[in-house]
Amino acid sequence: MTITAAADGSALGNPGPAGWAWYVDDEHWHAGGWPHGTNNQGELMAVLDLFRSTAHMADEPLLILCDSQYVINCVTKWMPGWKRRGWKKADGKPVLNVDLLLQIDQELAGRTYAFEWVKGHAGHPLNEAADDKARAVAIAFQSGRAAAEGPGFQGVGAGAVAVPKTRETTARRGALPRETAPPETAVPRKTAPPVEQAGLFDDLSPESADAQASHARRSRDAEAVVELEQELLDPQVRSDYGQLAYLLHPDYREIGASGRLWDREELIEELVQGPELQARFELIEATHLADDLLQILYRTVGSTGAALRSSLWQRVDSRWRLRFHQGTPEA
Repeated sequence: MTITAAADGSALGNPGPAGWAWYVDDEHWHAGGWPHGTNNQGELMAVLDLFRSTAHMADEPLLILCDSQYVINCVTKWMPGWKRRGWKKADGKPVLNVDLLLQIDQELAGRTYAFEWVKGHAGHPLNEAADDKARAVAIAFQSGRAAAEGPGFQGVGAGAVAVPKTRETTARRGALPRETAPPETAVPRKTAPPVEQAGLFDDLSPESADAQASHARRSRDAEAVVELEQELLDPQVRSDYGQLAYLLHPDYREIGASGRLWDREELIEELVQGPELQARFELIEATHLADDLLQILYRTVGSTGAALRSSLWQRVDSRWRLRFHQGTPEA
């Protein structure tokens, strides 16, 4: 019989008080956490504890429901390459959260398992239950009280695991900025210019009405794309593989300040492992290059200095996706 369980993590502040949990049903679930951790660490720890808690049932296939594409890709796609390179990424940098990944790698031996992505906060009963219990632990750490840990699986507890190390990350100048601007410095959304009211004898021909409608539609498009660009400054968005994959075009490319050409998967892997950066967003202009192509020019200002940035957004299947980005340190 397949064991189906949801695994989730929660961090208040990301990083901050953090919790993790896996959930099968009300009789089989387990949760824990740390005073300081990240969402990704919580997600990984939930998966690790699930494998350990079911080790006495290793003959049973395990289906893990997870709303983090980062975790799914770590286990199913990226780990073999990281292991071959001595737990280094393609650019030679050390893999983040390697302490948890090494333990997960050990638990995979001899197990039959599969991952299934589920959309978070969308009403999936198992995912919602795991999320609630992980968040409850994070809140308990924040308030200094004990948290419910759950019964586990038939009384079998998970082995103790050291608190994951938190590595400070630095920004890659020229790449997408890695942290949202503080609320007091955030740039208001660009809104469409007001449309003047028609006078009694003004031209109300169909061509004039169509022109006004086209102008309003283009203004709404520009506003929407600027908002999406600023979403990419949000650490919660940048640490979520699923949301990044949704926003970035399948053929996305980026040119960094070093001259390196990044493809979509390389950049997503880089961002989800280090989404933090202090930067202020300053819009320069939003320009329609075609009906379904918009260019956003803007400046980011952070602790490492200012950078000028250009993004091309393309409308595909009625939604905007980022096709190209380039950032250059400002002279």
